[in-house]
Amino acid sequence: MARSLASVWHPCTQMKRHEAQPPVAIARAQGPWLYDTDGQRYLDAISSWWVNLFGHSHPHIQAALTDQLARLDHVMLAGFTHAPVVELSERLGQLTGLGHAFYGSDGAAATEIALKMSAHYWRNTGRPAKSRFVGLTGGYHGETVGALAVTDIAIFREAYAPLVRLADTVPSPDARGAAPGETAQDVARRAAAALEVWLAEHHDTTAALIVEPLVQCAAGMAMHDPEYLRLARALCSRYEVHLVVDEIAVGFGRTGTMFAHQQAGIRPDFICLSKGLTGGTLPLSAVLTTDAVYAAFYDDEVARGFLHSHSYTGNPLACRAALATLELFDQLDALNANTALAQRIDAACAPVTHHPRVRHARSIGTIWAWDVDTTLPDFSRRYHQHAMARGVVLRPIGKTLYAMPPYVMDEEAVQCLASGALDTLNATLQEETS
Repeated sequence: MARSLASVWHPCTQMKRHEAQPPVAIARAQGPWLYDTDGQRYLDAISSWWVNLFGHSHPHIQAALTDQLARLDHVMLAGFTHAPVVELSERLGQLTGLGHAFYGSDGAAATEIALKMSAHYWRNTGRPAKSRFVGLTGGYHGETVGALAVTDIAIFREAYAPLVRLADTVPSPDARGAAPGETAQDVARRAAAALEVWLAEHHDTTAALIVEPLVQCAAGMAMHDPEYLRLARALCSRYEVHLVVDEIAVGFGRTGTMFAHQQAGIRPDFICLSKGLTGGTLPLSAVLTTDAVYAAFYDDEVARGFLHSHSYTGNPLACRAALATLELFDQLDALNANTALAQRIDAACAPVTHHPRVRHARSIGTIWAWDVDTTLPDFSRRYHQHAMARGVVLRPIGKTLYAMPPYVMDEEAVQCLASGALDTLNATLQEETS
């Protein structure tokens, strides 16, 4: 730990805090459990920043990586191709109904690819004025400069605003904003009406609307009704604005369907994928789009091509890990199994859901969230410390406690999550009067 603090700059962290709370040194991981260098185990209840789907060190993914490493570790994708990237692209196309996958390294890269591709499409089709973007209040799409343009998290916008061409925002359909007597669907329609007003005025200069379908994760797991996606799709089509769905966190079964937007019965113009794509083993992201978008770049002139690249684009090892992960969905009947898992976690976490200090308890698929009524300004930090002491990795977003565990939770892990979340909540709230 001392060597880490002397040499590693940890992400999204005020490093001075590690003087009092050093980082935990993890030596190995198996299934839903992390093990530190002293042998203490921790339940990975947030899937290591929402990436791990089928548990750590899964033998099927390991075997695929071992086989691929013996064949081909990497080759640049400019002027070359290989079986894993072709097979993965075909598979993603079958799953999404979109095509021609373009690869990056992480979620922020996927956002940048989709935004650049959308704006360049409009340029190639003779409408260069359509170069701006719009997103939802509280939206999060990554932290690189381009992705920050459509990220509406105050701490990021304020720190880096001079570097960023900030996009506009329209109201979020967050169901927690329901007025008395309103349903989540009513909130969705109200937000869509605001989007319609905005597009009517700005569509001539707008390239795309970007949305996290069903769950705005970094906004405190803000959940909305699929009606918003249906209405947004219709509005984008009417006003000739691309619809980009950011499924980086909510894709690959997290909301109960393979992709969240499928619950609205729509097809986007772009889909951004990452995180669970490789089952939490290797960094990889992908953007898929329509044939019409692809055709707008197909030309003899180089400048009309999509001018974007990453050194490790379509890395064979990462693509093979993604293929193995997708195979597990079929082998384990994962979507149906997750329905049963969600019911078990719902029942086990009922004491948290009905806690007198919890507001807006909500869940979808294998995502749970509870807003906590507390006066502690540093609730998140305190809760995380108490949870780690109980062997559970839970990191609230502000005053929103959430869980997004791997899909391989046995009964012991479910009970560890439920009892740990409840005991930690009570222990943290006791500090209000200490």
